[in-house]
Amino acid sequence: MHLFLKLGLNLIKMRNLALFLSTVIFIVLCTVIMYYLEPDNFGSLLNSFYYVMTTFSTVGYGDYSPVTVAGKLFAVLMYLIGIGLLGVVIGKIVDAFTIFRRNREEGKVAYTKENHIIIIGWGKKTETAVKEIMESDKAIDIVVIDTLLKAPFDVTLDRVHYIQGNPTEEEPFEKANISKARAAIIFSDDNIQEPSLRDAKTLSVSITVERLAPTVHTTVEVMAEKNISNFSHVKVDEFILSQETISRLAVRSAMDKGVSSVYTQLISRQQGEDLYKIAKKEKWITYHDAFLDLLQQGATLIADRDALNINRRLDQPIPDNAVLYVICNKETYQHLSKE
Repeated sequence: MHLFLKLGLNLIKMRNLALFLSTVIFIVLCTVIMYYLEPDNFGSLLNSFYYVMTTFSTVGYGDYSPVTVAGKLFAVLMYLIGIGLLGVVIGKIVDAFTIFRRNREEGKVAYTKENHIIIIGWGKKTETAVKEIMESDKAIDIVVIDTLLKAPFDVTLDRVHYIQGNPTEEEPFEKANISKARAAIIFSDDNIQEPSLRDAKTLSVSITVERLAPTVHTTVEVMAEKNISNFSHVKVDEFILSQETISRLAVRSAMDKGVSSVYTQLISRQQGEDLYKIAKKEKWITYHDAFLDLLQQGATLIADRDALNINRRLDQPIPDNAVLYVICNKETYQHLSKE
């Protein structure tokens, strides 16, 4: 008994690769020996291998079994070593899955895919953004970076990945594979009360992102418009003024009742007509051509990049680098995308 206990402890302490190779060698050896001892009984190496595996797994169907004394004695030896050996291997595999899940929950597993969106900072805004992305695009993955010790969401979600780390440092962004990302969204830290300090941390994060991945499209939340000048040396693609936007929308809603629902509808993908970006078609020479063609298909052309004066530029030619925006429903957008 002491011998088998010592053997089991040594198996548990073995490195995973050595244990796996030892198990494979032992199974192959048992397969060959059992066939050599009783070739007429087993008929082939495949049958012998089948018997060895059903024995090690304690299934024991009984359709194959040794009939000679030598075969039975070797089978007893095989039971004593093989069942324990395979049991340790299975235990190691289960432990590996458990460790992997725990590391994923703690944000220690690197993200290796491409064309994903990285969101820095977890909060209500991030939670809403994750839902919006998942509803808008069924294929794109999301990587959330934060300092929380555990993922703030269910890690079994295939499309949402968590990386734990300080967003002002390089390591979490390297784990998030930022160089292959599609875009990065930087939310201000809700744990900091002073708006200027929140923008200062956002600036620090923006510098890190732009240094590591200057070609990745970055969207940054800024608390105060006066602080945007501090971002002038950082090549941030877009700014969202958090406090000013909410305040101005509230004023518009008070002065023109119902206008807030229009804004909400345009920036949400949940129902009705939404705002979409489309590519220019070769047959469109002027904005008038594009406007009429899109109108016939159920879409309304409203802007080229940030220029909203399309109605006064209908006779002007559309430049090759135009970025057109339309208002339409999801079905119309999918039809336009296929053309």
